[in-house]
Amino acid sequence: MTDILVIEDDNEINRLLCNILSENQYHCVSEYSGKPAYETLKNRSFDMVLLDLMLPEIPGEELLANLRRFSKVPVIIISAKDEMTVKVDMLRTGADDYITKPFDNNEVLARVESNLRRSQGFSSSHLTVGPLVFDTETNVCNLSGKPISLTGTEMKILRLLMENPQKLFTKANLFTSVWDEPYSYDDNAINTHISNLRRKLKSVCPDQEFIETVWGIGYKLIESK
Repeated sequence: MTDILVIEDDNEINRLLCNILSENQYHCVSEYSGKPAYETLKNRSFDMVLLDLMLPEIPGEELLANLRRFSKVPVIIISAKDEMTVKVDMLRTGADDYITKPFDNNEVLARVESNLRRSQGFSSSHLTVGPLVFDTETNVCNLSGKPISLTGTEMKILRLLMENPQKLFTKANLFTSVWDEPYSYDDNAINTHISNLRRKLKSVCPDQEFIETVWGIGYKLIESK
């Protein structure tokens, strides 16, 4: 299901936007203030963000600028600010669309659908888990907007885990998929590469784990909550 984050401090408008989306089979998460919204964006991936500008703690303008440092998720601004200079600034900062309040429900839905269609080209070549983004065309990995230098084997392991976020890989699964050889029951190679991969990710995000060890079985990706 498509996940959409609605960041709007007005309870009624937030609820209205979520109703519009949920009635059309979208899954919504609501945030009402800039600071918790930013934390949610850093730790969980979404298919789209609907963003108000006049937010408590962190205004929408600043939130958008911060978000663009580590994510290309489509963002639609929904704001009472109707000045052309504001609209232009937000589009230049990284917004994908801009809707002024009061809005028409059908227009909101149509713009959401349109922007999701346009984003499919990006999502088809990018794997995203929270702040972790892997470009499958260039084999470039970014974490919180910072490039991570990985070996070829580390890239293969990370890509495999990100492509199958629900799957628990046994060491045999992992070995045969990455090395394309029969499993030799020597875990040293796997353990070493996983350890190095974890160390590189932790150097950028020391408070977040991305790879879980399931003792006696293998490894799986830790999906951001």
